[in-house]
Amino acid sequence: MENELDIKIESLEHYLGCLLAWQMKEGNQVAIWRQPKSDFLQVLIDKSGKTKRVDPVLEELPSGFIVHPFEDQEDQKAFFLEADCYFKIDLTLPIAEQTNQIESIKEIKTLRENAKTLRKTFVKPEEKFSSGYYKACSKKDFINLVQKGIEAVKKGQLNKIVPARLKKITLSEEFDLVQSIKSLVYTYPNAFINFFHIPGVGTWLGASPEILIQISGDEFYTMSLAGTQKAKGDNPLKNAAWTQKEIEEQALVSRYIVDCFKKIRLREYDEQGPKTVLAGNLLHLRSDFRVDMKATNFPQLGSVMLKLLHPTSAVCGMPRNKAFEFLREFEKLNRSLFAGFIGPVNVEGGTSIFVNLRTALLTEKEAFLFAGAGVTEDSNPEKEWEETEMKCEIIGKHLK
Repeated sequence: MENELDIKIESLEHYLGCLLAWQMKEGNQVAIWRQPKSDFLQVLIDKSGKTKRVDPVLEELPSGFIVHPFEDQEDQKAFFLEADCYFKIDLTLPIAEQTNQIESIKEIKTLRENAKTLRKTFVKPEEKFSSGYYKACSKKDFINLVQKGIEAVKKGQLNKIVPARLKKITLSEEFDLVQSIKSLVYTYPNAFINFFHIPGVGTWLGASPEILIQISGDEFYTMSLAGTQKAKGDNPLKNAAWTQKEIEEQALVSRYIVDCFKKIRLREYDEQGPKTVLAGNLLHLRSDFRVDMKATNFPQLGSVMLKLLHPTSAVCGMPRNKAFEFLREFEKLNRSLFAGFIGPVNVEGGTSIFVNLRTALLTEKEAFLFAGAGVTEDSNPEKEWEETEMKCEIIGKHLK
């Protein structure tokens, strides 16, 4: 009888392709991610067959992966994949050297010949996709939406609004999910590369640049990320020149975070920035905020700030309630999980929750790309359209 470890694993792509085909055929929930600046691909599998929804009280949750929509549900709960199986893959080592540390490959052997065919079952079409539930936005419609936002800001109804749009692309017959994941991992080392599949909810792939909250030991961390321009030249960080509109847009997000600290009477925090950072082929302005939860005697700060911050002004607008009302009336888009939050919870002693940006919802034959743009009274509708095109391309060019 062939020893399990003697089964030849040809490559990382081969292993992941077989693993995903196997798990998704079984109806399991799967999350795969790579933390920014990490050499490890992390894999989590929920084999329960149940779609779990939980209160996002991080300190009380088991090890798992959380997925929350842009808008709160009536019960304010999030989807949650519990870690029935969790392991890491070292991207610096051959996959064949790691088979004693990762999910059993005995069953994978039987899928070797069928993996390519099974990949077509990764993303199944649902009625809502074919019925126009997700509608692409024309350039004319988006520019009109931006213009409405500018007018609302000029009238004093809003300080900022972040309209979003959907772009639909057709996946080629050769589309390979695993190759797309690998391509994102090696193209965007500073992003949170993520893939997650929840049967009946969706199959998503993304490369988010924005941490919502992060907890490591006693340290709490969050960031304000806003302002966008295309990276240019050999040294784009030094070539960046920011307009007053972009500087003010980022400052609004920072003030929002500080206001949240004030609401909970937290005064002991460290703020650094803003500074220019690179995310894919785009530049943004970012400020960093850190809190020592032990020194401030605030062990539940992660859950409290998660509730206060989401959705941030960077994906919604300010004031938040009025921005929500504007988007519901004029945006005409089901954001679904776009601009919600995702990430591992209590995995290896830490929690890293990201805003679900630079993301695509996958079906069998199509991908739905989402992107938004921060609008103030100084915005140019044509440039805001171009910004969303650049953001869609970050993921779109990897869906071959």
